[in-house]
Amino acid sequence: MANTAKNIFLFSVDLEDVRLRMEGGMKYKPRMEKMVEQYLLFLDKYQSKATFFTVGDIPDHYPSLIKTILSAGHEIACHSNKHIPVAEQTKEDFKKDLLQNLENLNKAGASNIIGYRAPIYSITEKTPWAFDVLSELGFTYSSSVLPSKNPLFGWEGFGEKPRMMNDKLLEIPVSVRGSRFLNVPFSGGVYFRVLPLSMIKKGFDKHFSNGLAVTSYFHPYDSDVEQEKFIHPEINNNWFYNKLMYYNRKNTFNRLETIMETFDCKIITYKEYADSFNGK
Repeated sequence: MANTAKNIFLFSVDLEDVRLRMEGGMKYKPRMEKMVEQYLLFLDKYQSKATFFTVGDIPDHYPSLIKTILSAGHEIACHSNKHIPVAEQTKEDFKKDLLQNLENLNKAGASNIIGYRAPIYSITEKTPWAFDVLSELGFTYSSSVLPSKNPLFGWEGFGEKPRMMNDKLLEIPVSVRGSRFLNVPFSGGVYFRVLPLSMIKKGFDKHFSNGLAVTSYFHPYDSDVEQEKFIHPEINNNWFYNKLMYYNRKNTFNRLETIMETFDCKIITYKEYADSFNGK
């Protein structure tokens, strides 16, 4: 049973500090807490609750941040412990990483965690065992699939709609839109900043018109105009992608507010959406 509310926007934040994965990264200014504060103000403005998919090193470096997010009524979910793509791990390594992610978040005050997002949407048709591990550890939903071709990871043919995996876990793929030659996750991250706003609005309109929620992802840096420029670790061999990492950050919130007001969106947590989808 799908959520019956109209225009559901599954806005979410991938809570990670890329400086922590870089050699010498700590020489750059700490910006995480400031940027999360901006997201919280945005969500409060629209009286919304969202999901923060959190990497395991965040509680160690920002001990009060998890409590701040939870006290505002938002959901904490897992985003791996070390931000290693699933496709680069064995099944055993994946499980170990997840358990450490859960332990770190539990110690920071986040309990009853049921949601997961793979780093870089890296669950593909080659790693279906990941869903079995997630179910074994008590997760009930995942948002880890990019259902199209992609230079990094993608599962072409998965489809746009959420579906149950192994009868236990709901996979909620990121929303994609485009043409035969450009089918991309228009509603989050660098794509949300780089694509023409008209194309983004058409993506939202198409999904909402078809009764689909729009699934998104943002990072603390996606709206940060004060962070020094550096080479991001996962894409350090591509100067063009690194340039895009900084493009149009100043307009992220302007675009978000345009979407909210154009479509009268309702932001809810992934947990609420998954529970409703499963008829709970």
